[in-house]
Amino acid sequence: MLKKLKSLFVVEDENAKKTEQSSSAPTSKAKSTPSSTAKKTSTSTKSSGTPTDIPVNKSAKPTKKFVDVLLKAIDANNLEGFDYLEFKQSLQSLSKMDMDEATRYKSALAMAKTMGATHAKLKKSAQHYVNVLKKEEAKFMDAVKNQNTVQVTDREKRLGQLSQLIKEKEQKIVQLQKEIVAHKKELETAKGKINQAAAKVAATRDGFIAAYNSVQGQIMSDMAKMDKHLK
Repeated sequence: MLKKLKSLFVVEDENAKKTEQSSSAPTSKAKSTPSSTAKKTSTSTKSSGTPTDIPVNKSAKPTKKFVDVLLKAIDANNLEGFDYLEFKQSLQSLSKMDMDEATRYKSALAMAKTMGATHAKLKKSAQHYVNVLKKEEAKFMDAVKNQNTVQVTDREKRLGQLSQLIKEKEQKIVQLQKEIVAHKKELETAKGKINQAAAKVAATRDGFIAAYNSVQGQIMSDMAKMDKHLK
């Protein structure tokens, strides 16, 4: 049945928008659907509960794996007997014949009635599949929300934290640069004081040695004279 569903719902990329809309409304196969059907489908989709409130890229194409997921859900919840899906299959078969859209729908309904179906029953079964899709949508949107939290929101928080860390460290760098400038000035001042102190110490040393040599010289001279004159 899944293979048949794909033949009923899957269309080429150029008709992606029509497929996205028709997945929840009864239409004939897209490749032979006239413009009037597309308009009817659009109206039906809007009233059937398609999540039109969710921002969607209008140029986005249906993703094959998601189409498969939705069709598998429909297949798993296929109602017994002749219902919307069989009616849609009849429409697809009639699309190969030369008749307008209204005639196709009326002819398909006539065949459906021979199987015990009615207009009301067909619409009810179609709504059943819309509800199946809604459940899949709810599950998917929950998953999207969770992934958005993990992949986007949490990372945005980390970005905020990193931005704050960068700001704090930049402020520390500015502070450190100020301190470096101050330390350099202190260093130069200390060097000047050291040079002054060293010069002062040297001058003191030289003064002491000069005094020492002067006094010692006089004593040594007197001692030499004592030896000379007092023998």
